[in-house]
Amino acid sequence: MYVDDEPSRRGCIKTLLRMSGLRPTRQRVELADRIFGRGRHLTAEDLHSEVHAAGQEMSLATVYNTLHQFQSSGLIRELSFKGTRAVFDTDTSGHHHFYILDDDKIIDMEPGAVSVTDVKSVPEGYEVAKIEIVVSLRKVEI
Repeated sequence: MYVDDEPSRRGCIKTLLRMSGLRPTRQRVELADRIFGRGRHLTAEDLHSEVHAAGQEMSLATVYNTLHQFQSSGLIRELSFKGTRAVFDTDTSGHHHFYILDDDKIIDMEPGAVSVTDVKSVPEGYEVAKIEIVVSLRKVEI
């Protein structure tokens, strides 16, 4: 959902937040406007820096809390990579990722790039809820 007209875009964001059970506070609308509909992977620190660069005041704690509220409401996904900060993905569809080690960058895989059709030996009393695949890549030295 990306609309060029700011008032219309903000109206859509407010509706989306309400439909997700979130009150459209000024901070939530501001952060949502920066991330939704743009297919981004970002950290709370990235978003906090953007907000401050735009001359707006918002604490890092507010950014973290808001991102976690968006995640809990299903509006974004939180991705975890060993040794890195939490990264939030604005695309909540079931897709997988490449993680570029040298650049600390995340790239979406094309649909169908990798497939897991069967998971054997799930511990008793559990079922597979979702599968997330991250393929870590390193640049080839030539």
